[in-house]
Amino acid sequence: MSSSVLYDAPGPKARVRNRIFSVVGALAVLGLIVFAVVRLNDKGQFAPEMWDIFNYAGVRTSIRDGVLTTLKVFAVAAVLSLVLGVLLAVGRLSDHKPVRWFATAFIELFRAVPLLITIYVLWVLFLTYRSDLGLSGDDTGFWALVIGLTVYNGSVQAEVLRAGINAVPKGQREAAYALGMRKTQVMMTVLVPQAVRAMLPTIISQLVVTLKDTSLGYVITYQELLFQLQQLAGNTVVNDDNPYVPVIIVGGAIYIAMCLALSALATWIERRGRRAKTGIRVADAGQPLAAADALDVIDQSAPAAPQDAAAGKTN
Repeated sequence: MSSSVLYDAPGPKARVRNRIFSVVGALAVLGLIVFAVVRLNDKGQFAPEMWDIFNYAGVRTSIRDGVLTTLKVFAVAAVLSLVLGVLLAVGRLSDHKPVRWFATAFIELFRAVPLLITIYVLWVLFLTYRSDLGLSGDDTGFWALVIGLTVYNGSVQAEVLRAGINAVPKGQREAAYALGMRKTQVMMTVLVPQAVRAMLPTIISQLVVTLKDTSLGYVITYQELLFQLQQLAGNTVVNDDNPYVPVIIVGGAIYIAMCLALSALATWIERRGRRAKTGIRVADAGQPLAAADALDVIDQSAPAAPQDAAAGKTN
């Protein structure tokens, strides 16, 4: 019987009881799903006419525009949040107290405030000073959503990167300082690249959260995918009813597809990074060295010559 430091391994009776609870729970969930499907089918939500709306060019164009707008917001917010995350992580690790205190306060503030409140406050501010800032109606919603996503996800990414930087072995930092590198060089050329590579799965997971959080633009009437789907379902009447269920199913499938595509891209980047050839190639025994490698060998062996000569004189 295997044991764990987190919990006691269940015995024969406990395993049987757990299996029974698992089966009962699965049957209960399956029953609820069947009940919901039957009720929605009775209301005509699964009628073929409800799904025919997706054959119209106007409906497909509306969904396409929503997807493109969502991807546009995500692309800008993802890049800005990563840049902000690096700056905040470096600032929180700074030796200067004012910089460290400001970065810490910024991170803790925007991690604590709900993202929806941040986006709504920014939207109201941009609406109030829209003429002074030279923003149009679409730009107001776009920048409110982008900046809100940036400050929140940038704060989370900063903590992820800070954990990755602190996880780098201390000897590498000391070796870099011993070579005469400045703190900025050590941070940007030694610590941050290793932190990004080590924390890449967590960074990508947060980017997926950023993609899903673009749906909060619905609250400020920004025409991203969720807003387009709501308008489509609310303004379309089929068999004296609105096709909310088909629209929700199609919209959910689109969100899932986008998140899976982003996760697949992250997995490909991570595997490619693991296959990358780094370091100095070691020549096989009996093969001649290249000219550059021969020079490196000579340079590395040169300091030992005076010691050998001195030893010869002593002897």
